[in-house]
Amino acid sequence: MTLGAAITPEGIRFAVWSSSARRLRVSLFDGTGARELDRLELNPEGEGVHALLVPGLGDGTRYGFRADGDYAPERGLWFDPNKLLSDPYAVEVDRPYQYHWRLAAKRSEGADTASLMPKAIARSPLKPVPAKPPLFQPGGLIYELNVRSFTRLHPDVPEAERGTVAALAHPAVVEHLMHLGVSAVELMPVTASIDERHLPPLGLSNAWGYNPVTFMALDRRLAPGGLKELRDTVAALRNAGIATILDLVFNHTGESDRLGPTLSLRGLDALAYYRHQEDGRLVNDTGTGNTVACDHPVMREMVLDTLRHFVRFAGVDGFRFDLAPVLGRIDGAFEPEAPLLQAIAGDPLLADRALIAEPWDIGPNGYQLGNFRPPYLEWNDRYRDDVRRFWRGDTGAIGSLATRLAGSSDVFGREGRPTTRTVNFIAAHDGMTLADIVAYERKHNEANGEQNRDGHNDNLSWNNGAEGETDEEAIARARFADQCALLATLFASRGTIMLTAGDEFGRTQKGNNNAYAQDNAVTWLDWTGRDRALEQYASSLASLRRVFPALADTHFLAGEPADGADIPDVAWLTETGAPLGDTDWNDPGRHRLVMLLGDTEGNRLAVVINGDRRQCVFTLPARDGFEWRPAIETQPVDLARPLPGRSVNFMIERRAAKSRSGKGS
Repeated sequence: MTLGAAITPEGIRFAVWSSSARRLRVSLFDGTGARELDRLELNPEGEGVHALLVPGLGDGTRYGFRADGDYAPERGLWFDPNKLLSDPYAVEVDRPYQYHWRLAAKRSEGADTASLMPKAIARSPLKPVPAKPPLFQPGGLIYELNVRSFTRLHPDVPEAERGTVAALAHPAVVEHLMHLGVSAVELMPVTASIDERHLPPLGLSNAWGYNPVTFMALDRRLAPGGLKELRDTVAALRNAGIATILDLVFNHTGESDRLGPTLSLRGLDALAYYRHQEDGRLVNDTGTGNTVACDHPVMREMVLDTLRHFVRFAGVDGFRFDLAPVLGRIDGAFEPEAPLLQAIAGDPLLADRALIAEPWDIGPNGYQLGNFRPPYLEWNDRYRDDVRRFWRGDTGAIGSLATRLAGSSDVFGREGRPTTRTVNFIAAHDGMTLADIVAYERKHNEANGEQNRDGHNDNLSWNNGAEGETDEEAIARARFADQCALLATLFASRGTIMLTAGDEFGRTQKGNNNAYAQDNAVTWLDWTGRDRALEQYASSLASLRRVFPALADTHFLAGEPADGADIPDVAWLTETGAPLGDTDWNDPGRHRLVMLLGDTEGNRLAVVINGDRRQCVFTLPARDGFEWRPAIETQPVDLARPLPGRSVNFMIERRAAKSRSGKGS
């Protein structure tokens, strides 16, 4: 079935789905969206579809829907003809959504909401993007970014473009991404969203966009040029060899709980589009007040249509799914083989795209890390936590660190699978920044207006320099070293890695670990004040990852030679160069480790990790005719001298230089 506003030679065919509305109408508006011109009855066409062809209408027509039926919120029925409703299939809206209390008013209060609601705009579809294989492949570097905060303060981007999707195509931005070796940008939500109702009274607004209303229409603040702006930016990034992944939210909408606004799905058919308990209350597996019923056939098709829309008309390379277990819940229980998850992975247009799951929600059995099926990659919070624990200095962390470096086979190697589906990250949009992890032991969310009650309490962070240190330069050096160690660990890890924008140059949110409501300098990246030395180090790590592909390989490390190789893919060594034995692995105080990687060409790379605060001399095993050299030019390493504490060093084995006589020098 074709839903939405389809422009035809005869006019526009409006179609919307509702299984329980008694009456559905389309409201037509003038070119400004301010004046309602007409309300026309839609005709039932069977199977819940209501439609009408209106002659004489064309591209640019502004409209909305109205639904009538029983009003009984306690039974999941919210029909109210005074509520103008956004088309769930709208491809464009004429302005941003803004919260107003009248949007949540009861039907008996009788206030019409047309003046408060954005209007959907009917558009002739763009010509489809020529089909091309996606650029992104597992093992690459994903760069997570918030479109608005990323370029809001960028001095090289024209002021009119700052904070928009178009800014991502600016040469200065593209150059930065290429310098960092980015494989794909992952755009935090760019679809039309609304502020949570408690934010406006606090003078705050949602800076992240994880509160959607319409799934296909883009937020005009982020993409004033609409779908074409996204399409052009995707093309520009692709020309630079960079893929685009969209972070999409299908687990809930901005209509929130029973006190929330009626904007679209709730007013059309809340019982079908949202999951309810037996007593009629909304299920809240998301922590936002409602949960989308992704097991409903109509909702399932809407998700698929949305994904196809962005591939077909914008050419995106993949998707990240927020709170992804919701997409796989059937009657409330998560099923890895759920119809929607299978349909996405098996769709001819979507099957080759990057598919990334955030594998948890807050519902029953909501933590599903490792339980999705290929080809889904998964955000790996076990990686995040274990790496942080190691560098915080927790005891007994060496074995967990090695497992995470090797691709997390304990999580993703089930049923004998040979490759990892991990997305390794140390910091993300949700939580402390990389710089704040090493500077704040506790969160500081006071600016969010919730008395510091929001956000995670257990951040596995530390304040390097808090133990009686008063020398600000010494503290800064220690924190810089810790950031370098965290970055080096990330780039040395098997599988896909993810870096959040600005962490490569020391962005800080002053300890705020839930900055969703901070559309201001707290989240806007400070391009002029960035730490150039840290940025250059991150770039060097990216170069090393390209030079030595074994770092990014997705096959699990086995400690055996790969096919055609004469050296093992990995050896785990102590600082003396001896293999780690059971005693070493079980030593709770051990914080030193060498990961010795070998590739099919016979090359070896040593990742030398000193998590102790004390210096230490490391010895690497020698081979006749080879010598160990620093793998990063800006990181001189002399194995004859002690390596500093809390550091990661890289040594690559090269053939020894020969003297003129032909003998080894």
